[in-house]
Amino acid sequence: MRVAVLALGSRGDTQPCAALARELAGRGHEATLVASGRYAALAGSEVSFAPLGVDPMAVLESVEGQAWLGSGPIGFVRGLRAVLEPLAAKLVAEVDTACAGADLVLAPSLGAFGRHLRERYGISYLIVQFQPSEPTGEFPNPLVPLVSLGRLGNRASYAVVERLGWLVLGRMVNRLRAGVLGLGPMRGSPFAADRRDRVPVLCGVSPLVVSRPRDWPAYVHLTGYWRIAGTGGAGDLEGFLAAGPPPVFVGFGSMVPGEPERVAEEVVAGLRLAGVRGVVQGLPVATSDDILPVGEVAHDAVFARMAAVVHHGGAGTTATALAAGVPSVVCPFFSDQPFWGHRVAALGAGPPPLPIGRLSRGALSVRLRAVPKYREKSAQLGRLLRVENGVKKAVDLIERC
Repeated sequence: MRVAVLALGSRGDTQPCAALARELAGRGHEATLVASGRYAALAGSEVSFAPLGVDPMAVLESVEGQAWLGSGPIGFVRGLRAVLEPLAAKLVAEVDTACAGADLVLAPSLGAFGRHLRERYGISYLIVQFQPSEPTGEFPNPLVPLVSLGRLGNRASYAVVERLGWLVLGRMVNRLRAGVLGLGPMRGSPFAADRRDRVPVLCGVSPLVVSRPRDWPAYVHLTGYWRIAGTGGAGDLEGFLAAGPPPVFVGFGSMVPGEPERVAEEVVAGLRLAGVRGVVQGLPVATSDDILPVGEVAHDAVFARMAAVVHHGGAGTTATALAAGVPSVVCPFFSDQPFWGHRVAALGAGPPPLPIGRLSRGALSVRLRAVPKYREKSAQLGRLLRVENGVKKAVDLIERC
């Protein structure tokens, strides 16, 4: 079977897709990972790689991207089309070319690429998720920064988010369908259409972290995390790690605070108030005996050697930190990050989340000094997650569909 695995986001979205592609290739399927060119190495030797010219990190690091990220939830939704539309025609054409010969496409629901490709070529598709995004009464849509709205409100939140997303993107999507793919307009939300058609959904989240909602339909599968083991070493960190007790890792992935210098100053002061060493990624800090600034590092190789991880609460980073078995201090910016921060706290794997807008040296140091009481539960959960084989379960389901 020829399978195209479509990854449209940053490394946190791409690495799980690469894990699926590698497992498929290992079982004799012709797997192609379709992702930003900067992530080619994740494909490995057995998976074909189709590079996309749109670099998500370059978009996020641009002036427009930073303004978008800092605009808050409502501004983020409004700015989504403005950021995406200048790049969208090229992206859609590249995805179309990469997937045209596939028998099956694994694609996120955002953009409805699977549905477009099925209409154009008759290709089957499955939906991949990195958050539990199927409507349920048990918790709100992960993009809604609230713990609960009651069963009716929780379920309604999914409809609100999806309708708002289609309201923002629908016209652009239909222009691209006509101009790039030669398809007629979509009538109504693709999310609702996927549910009417009972398109199988693979949610790459562990049931140890989010229990499977009892009201999910049978075609929605909570498989466990899709992990690639051994994606790199500690590299330049080795000397620093050997020079003292395990440090605290601080890094916010593709998120850049609105005042990076101030946040960097507060982070360093917070680490020192807590009496811990720090490895700091992506913030303007100076090298010292107790602080080491770093660039991109392989989280799965580094996190297990830390005393704790301070991060933004992205789905991929949260999964890696939990599997490493060390406590997390989640500093959410927006989107699904508050959801993961609350899950970490509920699991006893870290303190209550500290929103990035409220990060101060005092608040951070208090949470870091509390880290020891979360070590036992973090370590226990990490052991369980490391033996969970979510990618095998996901590919077993793919082969049965």
